[in-house]
Amino acid sequence: MIVIARSWWTFVLRGIFAILFGVLAFLMPGVAWLTMVFVFGFYAIADGVINLVAAFGGPRPPGERRTPGWALFIQGLLGIIAGCLAFFIPGLTALALLWLIGGWAIATGVLAIVTAIRLRKQITGEWLMVLSGVLSIVFGVLLFAFPIAGAVVVAIWIGAYAVVFGATLVALGVRLRKWIRGIEGQGERQGGGRGFPPTVAPSH
Repeated sequence: MIVIARSWWTFVLRGIFAILFGVLAFLMPGVAWLTMVFVFGFYAIADGVINLVAAFGGPRPPGERRTPGWALFIQGLLGIIAGCLAFFIPGLTALALLWLIGGWAIATGVLAIVTAIRLRKQITGEWLMVLSGVLSIVFGVLLFAFPIAGAVVVAIWIGAYAVVFGATLVALGVRLRKWIRGIEGQGERQGGGRGFPPTVAPSH
């Protein structure tokens, strides 16, 4: 899982995209539904691709296996699938889009919590990932529980969720960056300047 921590920048990038998506939802609450479908599709695909990079990316210290973070990998696939559905079926009704977004949010929220549980023994600050997962689940449940809420209300919900979710991811990325820089500095002092942590073993 240290490979995921080395991809701290992907969490920051996902957070920035989420905040931008949320701001757009706030600024265009009365926008045509087709536009909202395309905006969500772009965001979901971007988030999915970045998750795939996080699952596989990052430099690999000597002796460390490159095993993908399967939870992030599945999140990435789900995001890309959801985004493609939005793009290739632009005639989705409002209700169908809400179900799509709600299902995507709940699934990715559960997987974020799973990832945090796997990271909990290796880093501090994994609670931020848990928080992002809980936010996603709550948001998804709200969409399923109140599917007939007005378009403006839904846009406000989506905007609020995306901004808070994005800020949480940015904070997580910064926390991971601080942690990985700290152990790399320790590795340089203990391992002859290679910059890799000498004592951290890959998780199974």
